[in-house]
Amino acid sequence: MPELKILNTKEIKKILKLIENQWNAKLTLKYAFLKNNKNRIFIVNKDIEKIDMSKLRINSIGMYFCEINNQDTRLSIEGSQIIGPTATKNIVDISEEQAKQWLHGEDLEIEGNYDGFVIVKYNNNFLGSGKYKDGRVLNYVSKSRRINTMI
Repeated sequence: MPELKILNTKEIKKILKLIENQWNAKLTLKYAFLKNNKNRIFIVNKDIEKIDMSKLRINSIGMYFCEINNQDTRLSIEGSQIIGPTATKNIVDISEEQAKQWLHGEDLEIEGNYDGFVIVKYNNNFLGSGKYKDGRVLNYVSKSRRINTMI
């Protein structure tokens, strides 16, 4: 089984529909979409279709965009930066102090009417996505991308 599968137009439309439902963001992305065995979606220039991927064993290529599990879409930091400017719902605006907490990998206490995965925004900066649950936004920023401070 190939490590990466190039998605067809129908599969891409399904992903874009999930994004539209979650964040009310209507997009037309002119990229090829690839999916790995862990349901992670990568976007890359459409010229990738010219390469015979059947002879390659690649886990990822291009930019990690999101992960799809059931009907949930969890955006990467870069995915939130692509979707964020056009999104009109499930956007959490945070303060500078909360932005520091988020970048250190902490969950945020947030009150609001949010549903599922949200995009975290500070000023005009989109910092990633997290899952809103019971008044908290759960942080999914990987440890390698967090800010570490030495004490």
